[in-house]
Amino acid sequence: MYTIEPINEIKTEVTVPADKSISHRAVFFSAIGDKKIKIYPFLSSNDTQASLDCIKKLGIEYCQDDSSQKTIYLQGKGLYFPKDKKVELFAGESGTTIRILSGLLVGQKFSSVFRAGNYLDKRPMGRIVYPLREMGANIDGDKMVKQEQGDLYPPLKIEPASGLKGKSHTLNIASAQVKSALLLAGLYAKGETVVEEPYKSRDHTERMLQAFGANIEIDKNRVSLKPGAQLNLPNEIFIPSDFSAAAFFIVLALILEKSRIIVKNVNLNPSRCGLLKVLRRMNADITIENKKEKIEPYGDIVVKSSRLCSTVVEQSEIAAMIDEVPILCVAAAYAKGQTQIKGLEELRVKETDRVFSMVSNLSQAGVDILDKDDSPDGCQIIINGGCGYRGVDFKSFGDHRTAMSLIIFSLAAKEKNKIDDIRCIDKSFPGFIKIIKECKTP
Repeated sequence: MYTIEPINEIKTEVTVPADKSISHRAVFFSAIGDKKIKIYPFLSSNDTQASLDCIKKLGIEYCQDDSSQKTIYLQGKGLYFPKDKKVELFAGESGTTIRILSGLLVGQKFSSVFRAGNYLDKRPMGRIVYPLREMGANIDGDKMVKQEQGDLYPPLKIEPASGLKGKSHTLNIASAQVKSALLLAGLYAKGETVVEEPYKSRDHTERMLQAFGANIEIDKNRVSLKPGAQLNLPNEIFIPSDFSAAAFFIVLALILEKSRIIVKNVNLNPSRCGLLKVLRRMNADITIENKKEKIEPYGDIVVKSSRLCSTVVEQSEIAAMIDEVPILCVAAAYAKGQTQIKGLEELRVKETDRVFSMVSNLSQAGVDILDKDDSPDGCQIIINGGCGYRGVDFKSFGDHRTAMSLIIFSLAAKEKNKIDDIRCIDKSFPGFIKIIKECKTP
């Protein structure tokens, strides 16, 4: 058990790790380039290491800067990985690794088996398998009776296809991972590949494809890609700090009195930082300084203590803040009034059921919180904010974002709390506990 002692205030400046989503994509795009590329600063975490391990097994060479481990030098081999025999890959617990990389594997000339860790083994893969099959991909997964009927799960088995064909896809749920897998498969297809979402999900893949010369067109929630264009990758890829990691410190500064924090060089991609819009609506004092732009916009986020008020988060806003919903629940617990967060079906199939993990934990601590699956707005969480929450023993359910959100909640509480397991935090943010200790005011 890890014990969390409450703190009174924070006044500091922090730099959180590089963006996880962009780190994954930088590896995959560099692997299908044809030159040596410098990627920096690179997120060193369990998830991103899974992607590096996979591309190494696919014949791609890379090395890390010995001094910091935050710079990767990777030698691409072009669209086709240099393998001619069956390859077995392991994604660990990284859904990004298995889903996006599968989009590249279906176009290869060799067989592959993609295995996963204990938690990822239970996450549905039909959402990429079925649309990839419609493009002619030879891909399959396991059927498990105890899971959702009709879906497929790891391991994924991929055989060379006789020929991929571009297709128009209309997604029922906005998903950057599914969209990315289909667009990358489209690089090997004959004809145009189109992906249309109900709401715009994070667009890191589109930005990279566009920056590197792919024949891609973006029109709001619709993306189309025509194969054949030569990808011209740069000599280096700069990765800004992860907004999802910054979100924990943003909320901590807001809910603690007499606090101010600056989070440096944070990714400000509009399709990614929807939480900022919602928090400002809740009366959050947040400003942006030193804004710059390369492939992605980034800048410094300055946050001051605020008396938060409630809001309603619509389903159309969730895609741009899907990973930040757990920490938003914490902000809402300390806000005045009733907050509604709608359209949360996607959170049911993350590393854990994040709707359940947050509702069950926060309610145990005395938060007035409930979830509803039968409303016209789909799955939603309703929170009546307050204060004076009691100390309890939390469960992480093996989920990094649940664990970090509960730690932030506990730092602002009046009593100490405990959490059963914090090892899962290494999935995305290995230095989180260290930064928390450095933030504490004596």
